[in-house]
Amino acid sequence: MTKYLVTIDGPAGAGKSTVSKNLAISLNYIYVDTGALYRGVAYYTILNNIDYTDTNNLKIQLDKMDLRFKNIDGDLKLFLNGSDISSKIRTPEISMQASKVASIELVRSYLLDLQHKLGVEKNAVFEGRDMGTTVFPNADVKFYLDSSTKERALRRFKELTDSNQTLEDVEQDIIDRDNNDKSRKISPLKQAEDAHFIDATHMNVDEVVNKMVGIVSNISS
Repeated sequence: MTKYLVTIDGPAGAGKSTVSKNLAISLNYIYVDTGALYRGVAYYTILNNIDYTDTNNLKIQLDKMDLRFKNIDGDLKLFLNGSDISSKIRTPEISMQASKVASIELVRSYLLDLQHKLGVEKNAVFEGRDMGTTVFPNADVKFYLDSSTKERALRRFKELTDSNQTLEDVEQDIIDRDNNDKSRKISPLKQAEDAHFIDATHMNVDEVVNKMVGIVSNISS
């Protein structure tokens, strides 16, 4: 069977993680949440009170960081220096910090090598914001998943279990995150020219995944 490398890009709250996981299961591929890597760096900078704008010090600190995925009972977990941080990186604070560190060329270069190593074997679904444009420009199948700002905010709001944020707060965070991701000079969020655009505003997860599976199957046939 032909091995494919699939990328799914899109803005925060579009449902990329859930769709990517389910697509990987449907295709019997591995799922790689590259956004988690940036969240891992963000968590590391906050935990150690690191000024990410100080490039010289940041390089020293990145060299001390061991960030890797481990397959735990079929689920990829993110480990930082030996500790599972998967459940610690899904907070609004980490989200905003991740968007900021993602604009640092040194950080992107550091994580680029790791992502390339993960993609060598193909048979993988890579989720992120520049997978199809910068990290894997020659990916076999590319998707750009989007939804309306209000729908994305509502989804994020429903996911929050320990937060004092209102729906309006979450929507403003989404808008700010979009602006940061789309305006950064290095690898801004945008749709790759050869990516399949999917608007999931009025689609459920199964509908999105089935549509993606159909597109991959057509390439295989």
